[in-house]
Amino acid sequence: MIIIDYLQLMTGPPELKGMREQEVSAISRSLKAIAKELNIPIIALSQLSRAVETRGGTKRPQLSDLRESGAIEQDADIVMFIHRPDYYASSEEHPELVGLTDIIIAKHRNGEVRDVQMKFRHSEVKFVDSTDAKLDMDVFSNDRIETFSSKMNGAEFVSNSDFDKDF
Repeated sequence: MIIIDYLQLMTGPPELKGMREQEVSAISRSLKAIAKELNIPIIALSQLSRAVETRGGTKRPQLSDLRESGAIEQDADIVMFIHRPDYYASSEEHPELVGLTDIIIAKHRNGEVRDVQMKFRHSEVKFVDSTDAKLDMDVFSNDRIETFSSKMNGAEFVSNSDFDKDF
């Protein structure tokens, strides 16, 4: 499996420099060819265009919002979006939206196009089944909070966890 974070950070063939839409199209086609040749899935994250933010009414993403190329939509076997209405709405005005998340399967070449509703738990940075009341409870409230720093941010590995003291 190859995961690309994110497609628009990649550069295409030098002859397409300055023609970003064609460049992204070439990248998309190349990724599709690599996936077929190696018989592996490739997950390519993509930015959305600013049209989502300027669109009136719902901010729900759609296929035409994929940034810089229609080839992404065309080449992909599956296109999924994560939509959190509470990102755009006031929690005071719409408390029922807090954490509500739609996983939108907008394209599925060999399957069903549909939405899957989840709940985003901010405290744990994870998605849980929105229909399972047990998963929505604060089951980790008795656990201690642990903080880790990443070497990728130029810091030495730092932890406040007792776990690290055992090693």
